[in-house]
Amino acid sequence: MSAELICVIVLGLMFVIGTWRDINMGLLGFVAAAGVGGLVLHQAPEEFLAGFPVDLFLALVGLTYLFGFAQNNGVIEVIVHWCVRLVGGRTSLMPWIFFALTAILIALGALFAVAIIAPLALSFARKHRINQFMVGLLVVHGALAGAFSPISVYGIFINDYLAKNGLTPTPLSLFLAPLIFNLIFALVVYFVLHRRPGLRAEADDALSAETKSPDSGSPEIQSPGTGNSAVKTDTVRLTRSQVPTLIGLIAMALSVLIFSWDVGIVTITIAIVLTFINPAAGKAAMTKVSWSVVILITGVLTYISVLQAAGTVEWVSAGISAIGIPLLAALLLFYMSGLISALASSLAIIGVVIALAVPFLESGDVHVGGFVAALAIAATIVDISPFSTNGAMLLANVHSTIRDRYYKQMIGYAGLMCLIGPGLAWVVAAVPTMLTT
Repeated sequence: MSAELICVIVLGLMFVIGTWRDINMGLLGFVAAAGVGGLVLHQAPEEFLAGFPVDLFLALVGLTYLFGFAQNNGVIEVIVHWCVRLVGGRTSLMPWIFFALTAILIALGALFAVAIIAPLALSFARKHRINQFMVGLLVVHGALAGAFSPISVYGIFINDYLAKNGLTPTPLSLFLAPLIFNLIFALVVYFVLHRRPGLRAEADDALSAETKSPDSGSPEIQSPGTGNSAVKTDTVRLTRSQVPTLIGLIAMALSVLIFSWDVGIVTITIAIVLTFINPAAGKAAMTKVSWSVVILITGVLTYISVLQAAGTVEWVSAGISAIGIPLLAALLLFYMSGLISALASSLAIIGVVIALAVPFLESGDVHVGGFVAALAIAATIVDISPFSTNGAMLLANVHSTIRDRYYKQMIGYAGLMCLIGPGLAWVVAAVPTMLTT
């Protein structure tokens, strides 16, 4: 058996075992890199570990560390409250506030923006009898809309990978295509569902208790209302402990966007300053570092480096090119990405597909920017699936009395996205650029 085929079989086993037994695929990637690199390619440890992405590791740790402060000390909740006041307390506009907040947070590097906003959004929807499924979908689509900004985890990952492989990144198209695509989907969802009562928590006592005792930091609700009612809010001001965190977030965004400083070093530096100011807060924020995601991405990329050394990337790409029709090959890759991503990590599948498509992209038959933007959409539009990270975080915050029904609706919507999402991404983002190549 050839080394190339062994690498592909091991990669497939990683996805199957990781999904079936809920094992972090990054850990499997490190083991696979050692096994294939050491036993098949006869590499020394420093060789099969050479693909470990140090810069991306720093970015992931720094971003999740910094946002740990904001999540723990209530800065995010204060910002949500300000947004409620900004729209004059009109509940009909609040689903779009949650959409925008999730998009902005993840665009700035808050990888688990859905986990931050979903509890606030679903609690608000319950209290005001707003369609909870619609609100949940807008939160997830908001996350996907902002996920590929140049300073987000997704954006940094893809743009750096393209640059390191000699391909020209197109950060603006990578950011805008998913943003516009998900905004359109969110609009469709809103106009179809916002007038329907949707799922409501059937435990009246639980709802009454929530109305009397709102979540800490969330808008203060005086009385239940309809989707068009106004919300009375109490004045919320930043505390002394929250001010440095807010300044740190603003400084991070400005230094990276305006001065193009390294996001990993910047976020870690700001987090250290905040820890110096409040050591207890720093210790608590360190527990928010998304080590599972860090391990996932770095482990998969380490194994991808071994794939490249074995010649597997060129081998698979040659098979793709043998189809003879670049548009058809791209469509097959997009549907493969969407289906696998519904059950596994979007970042992992994006990394694998881009790696396999690099020689395919280098041929010039496919426009890099259009292909990558469409791939980003195809691999993430299915993230409402309860088996994906975003979908699971959303479902975890649904009231227990409606969770089963909510789960079934999520499955239905995820199935619809698997069916039409990759194809639409192919038509809208990939086909026009490929036809002009």
